[in-house]
Amino acid sequence: MTHEEDNHGQTLASWSAVIVAILGFLVGSIGVVIASPPTFWVGVALLPVAGLVGKVLALMGFGATQK
Repeated sequence: MTHEEDNHGQTLASWSAVIVAILGFLVGSIGVVIASPPTFWVGVALLPVAGLVGKVLALMGFGATQK
């Protein structure tokens, strides 16, 4: 198995989705700690955005290649 076939998700699409998801959890957590429902819901809203970012970038060719 070559390195190109065994990328373990090390693509721009996956890393971008993970970063947006982490930001969503961070914003949501801050909203809980400071007792701010709007801040919490902004964090929650970022989670589906993370999935969209990953999917769009994968469709643009920045994801893992199919075998």
